[in-house]
Amino acid sequence: MPIYFFTEDVKEVRIPKRKVRTWVNQTITSYEKKLGDINYIFCSDEYLRQINVEYLNHDYYTDIITFNYNEKDVVSGDIYVSLERVRDNAEEFEVSFHTELQRVVMHGVLHLLGFDDKSEKEKIQMRAAEDESIALYNKIWKEF
Repeated sequence: MPIYFFTEDVKEVRIPKRKVRTWVNQTITSYEKKLGDINYIFCSDEYLRQINVEYLNHDYYTDIITFNYNEKDVVSGDIYVSLERVRDNAEEFEVSFHTELQRVVMHGVLHLLGFDDKSEKEKIQMRAAEDESIALYNKIWKEF
């Protein structure tokens, strides 16, 4: 499956890549879409802030930025994830780092599938889709 993992400005994060690839593919096919190329780029806060400034004209930190390269029903994109934000969010929400990373990894895929999170209603729909996908992952493999 053409899902790749890269790091920029951080040490490599340990994740079960094969399982994540299968999980992402299953999620995409459950929405009747096909997997194209997805690149996960794990990075620092500052690296992602620079991406945010350069491409989105937003000068603030964020946990994730997704660039959508979909063509028709083929899901492709670049998903940038700040590991520092994930760590801080995990503390704030009182969950493990891996639990929060799991949510953010799927959050990017859901953006590629057309979900948004700008309005309160969209945030609720996004969270429900995240929860559903994470439940699928946990049912199959028990733990990230």
